Amino acid sequence: MATNPNSFMATPTKTPSDKSASASASSMSRKQSQSQAQHNSARFEAYNRLQAAAVAFGEKVPIPEIVALGGQSDGKSSLLEALLGFRFNVREVEMGTRRPLILQMVHDPSAPDPRCRFQEEDSDEYGSPVVLASAIADIIKSRTEALLKKTKTAVSSKPIVMRAEYAHCPNLTIIDTPGFVLKAKKGEPETTPEEILDMVKSLASPPHRILLFLQQSSVEWCSSLWLDSIREIDPTFRRTIIVVSKFDNRLKEFSDRWEVDRYLSASGYLGDNTHPFFVALPKDKSTISNDEFRRQISQVDLEVLRHLRDGIKGGFDEEKFRPHIGFGCLRDYLESELHKRYKDAAPATLALLEQRCSEVTTELGKMESKIQATSDIAHLRRSAMLYAASISNHVGALIDGAADPAPEQWGKTTMEEQSQSGLGGWPGVTAAIKPPNATLRLYGGAAFERVMHEFRCAAYSIECPPVSREKVANILLAHAGRGGGRGVTEAAAEIARAAARSWLAPLLDTACDRLAFVLGNLYDLALERNHSRDSEYGRKSEKMDGYVGFHAALRHAYNRFMKDLAKQCKQLVRHHLDSVTSPYSQVCYENEFQGGFDSSATSFYKSAGPFCVELTDGGSAAHDEIMRDQENIPPQKNGQQTTPGKGTEAREALRDSQMTVPETPSPDQPCDAILAGAKKDFGNGIDFGGVRKRISRLTGNSRNADHMRVQNGGGLLFGTGDGGLRSGSAYSEICSTAAHHFARIREVLVERSVASTLNSGFLTPCRDRLVLALGLDLFAVNDERFMDMFVAPGAIDVLQNERQSLQKRQKILQSCLNEFKSVARAL
Repeated sequence: MATNPNSFMATPTKTPSDKSASASASSMSRKQSQSQAQHNSARFEAYNRLQAAAVAFGEKVPIPEIVALGGQSDGKSSLLEALLGFRFNVREVEMGTRRPLILQMVHDPSAPDPRCRFQEEDSDEYGSPVVLASAIADIIKSRTEALLKKTKTAVSSKPIVMRAEYAHCPNLTIIDTPGFVLKAKKGEPETTPEEILDMVKSLASPPHRILLFLQQSSVEWCSSLWLDSIREIDPTFRRTIIVVSKFDNRLKEFSDRWEVDRYLSASGYLGDNTHPFFVALPKDKSTISNDEFRRQISQVDLEVLRHLRDGIKGGFDEEKFRPHIGFGCLRDYLESELHKRYKDAAPATLALLEQRCSEVTTELGKMESKIQATSDIAHLRRSAMLYAASISNHVGALIDGAADPAPEQWGKTTMEEQSQSGLGGWPGVTAAIKPPNATLRLYGGAAFERVMHEFRCAAYSIECPPVSREKVANILLAHAGRGGGRGVTEAAAEIARAAARSWLAPLLDTACDRLAFVLGNLYDLALERNHSRDSEYGRKSEKMDGYVGFHAALRHAYNRFMKDLAKQCKQLVRHHLDSVTSPYSQVCYENEFQGGFDSSATSFYKSAGPFCVELTDGGSAAHDEIMRDQENIPPQKNGQQTTPGKGTEAREALRDSQMTVPETPSPDQPCDAILAGAKKDFGNGIDFGGVRKRISRLTGNSRNADHMRVQNGGGLLFGTGDGGLRSGSAYSEICSTAAHHFARIREVLVERSVASTLNSGFLTPCRDRLVLALGLDLFAVNDERFMDMFVAPGAIDVLQNERQSLQKRQKILQSCLNEFKSVARAL
C-alpha cells in the first residue's frame, strides 16, 4: 500500500468555515476595541473641558486628577516629559516651578508634532499654539514671575493649564506641583519651604485626587524625607502611587535574587498592599529629536529588564514585580487608572453638573432682575419703602419687648454696653454701679430700662462735694455787703445749684448717649429678625440684599435719627436742670415757709411739694405731709418780738442818728458770737428794731422781726436763733444746708423730670416717627438722587459684565453637561 511520503509532514489546516469564524471574531474584537477607545477619548475630552471650566470660573468640581508630588530633583519633570513624549526642559528653568502646572495630554493620531496651548489667565479660552517646544519653559517662567510679583508671594496655588495634543502621548491629565525643598533659594523668603509644603498638601488633600509620589532610588525607605508628609495626607496609601525614580542607579548594588526581591517588595515600610513602580529614564541631556527621545525611553526599559534577568544571580520574581518595572508599565497603569476613575465618577459628576447648571441659571435670573430693576424706578421705590417699613416695625417690636433673635447671642451685658459704646463708666462716679440684671444679655426695651435704672443709681451715688472756705466767703460776704438778711441760706443754695450743674450735667449727657447706643444696636437686630422671619415663613418679601448702597443709606438714616434724638433729649434734660438750678427756683427754700409768707409763695410750694422728696429713709412721707399742709400752719411767735409801740417810736426817733451797721460776718465766726455782736451794737433793742427795719426794707418779704428770724432760720443775720443757740460756724451750717439742697435738686430732677423726658424723647419717636423719618430721608428725593443708592457710577456696566460672565459660565457648564450625558448613555 503505497503511501505518501510527505503525509507525516502534513499539518492541520483551517477549513473555510474556521477561517471565516476567526476573521469575524477578530473583526468584532477590533470594533469593540475601537468603540472602547472612542468612549474613553470622549470621556477624557469631557473631563478636560470640565477641568478647564473649573479652573477658569473657580468651580469646585471633584474631577479625578493625578497630582505629582516629590522633592526637588526627584525626577518629576523628567517623568512628565516622558509622558508627553517630547522634551520641553521644565527642569532647566532656573527658578523651578512655584505654581502648579496642569498638563492635559490628549492623544491625537493626527498630530505628528506636539501642539501645545496655554489656557489664558482667568478664562477658559486657550491661546494660540506654541510653535517651539523650548518656548514652553519660558512661558511657564514668565507667567509664574508675573503672578508672584502681583500677589507679592513666593509661591501660588493658582495653576497654569497647558494642553498638549500629540500622537505619541496618552490621554492623561497630571498636576505637577512645586518640589519639596529643605531650604529656600537665594532671594526667596525663608518661609518658602513651609509655604510649598502647605500648598502641596492642600492640592493633594481632596479625596478625588490620585497622588503620584516620586522618590529617588538612592533614598532608603526608612530615611525618606517626604514619605511622612505623604502619610499625613493619605495614611494608608489607598490613593497613592509610589514611583522609585532613577532606578538604574541602584541596580548595580544587587547581586542575588533575594536582595533585589526584598528591595522591590519594600516590605515593612509601605505595607503589603502598596506596590511601588520602579522607573529609569534616559540621562542624555543633549538636543535630540522627539523620536530619538522616545526610543531612548524604550531602550532604558529594556536594559533594566535585561540587567534584572541576566545581571542578578537567579534573576528576580518576574511574575510578581514585572508589571511594576519600567516607564511603559507606569504609563499604561496611569492611563488605565485615570480612565477607571473617570468612569466611576461619571454619574456623580453628571448629577453635580446638573446642580451647578441650575444654580447658575438661578443666579443669572437674579442678575437679570437687578438689571431690569434699575430701569423700573417705581417698583424699586415701592420695594425700598416696604423694606424700610419692615425694619421700622421690627425696631418697634424690639422696644416693646421680644426674645427673637436670641438674646444670648445678640444681647449685651452692662459692661459690654459701656465698653462697646466707648463711654465707659459714669463721669464723676467712683463707686461701682451694678444695676439689677447687669450680667444678663439684654436688648431693646429691657436694655433701655436697665440703663435708666443705672442712671438713677449713678445719680444717687453722688453727694454734694466739699466746698472751700474761700468759695463760701465769696458768696457770704457778697450778700452781707448788699445788706441782705439771708446770707447763709443764699450761700447754701448757690453752692447746691453750682454743684448740681457741675456734677449732674455730665450724667445726663452720658445717659442720653448710652440710651442712643442701646437703640442704635436695634438696627442689626431688626435686619436679623426680618431675615429670619422671611426664612421661617417662606415669604417672598422684597429682596434688597444686593443693593449695598441702599443698605448703607438706610443704616446712615437710622443712625442719624438716633443721633438727633440724643441731641434733642440732651437739650430737654439740660433745660430741666437749668430750671431746678435757677436762682428763681424755690426748691431750696421750701423749709423756710413754715412761717407766714404771702399766698402766692405758699400756693407755689404747695403745688411743688410732690417734687420735694427727702432721700432719708422714713422722712419722705412725713415731709410730703408737712408740705401739703403748709398753708394752714400759723406764723410762729418769737419771744423777743418788740412791742409795736416801742419799736415804732424807737425807729422814728433814732432812725437817722443812732442806727449802726454790724460787723462784716466771717465764715468761721460762731453763729452765737455774731448774734452777741449785733445785740451789743444795737444796745437795748431799740437799735435792733432799726436794723430789722432796714432788713425788712431790703428784702421786701417781712415787716417785723418775726419774719426776719424766720428767714434766717430763727436767728438774726447769720445766727441760729435766740431760743436754741448752737456753737458752730456759718461755714459748717452752709455746707450742711448745701448738701440738703443738692439732694433735693437731684431728687426733683431724677424722679420727676428726667425719667419721663427720656422715655418720651427716645421711645415714643422710635415707635411713632421712625418710619416717617426714614421715608423722608431716603424717598423724598427726585429719581436721580434716589437711584444713586442703587446705581453707582459704572454699576450698570459692572452688572452687565457679571451677567455676561454668568452667561458664559452657564454655556460652558451646559456644554459639559450635554457631553457627560452622552458619555453616560454610552457607558
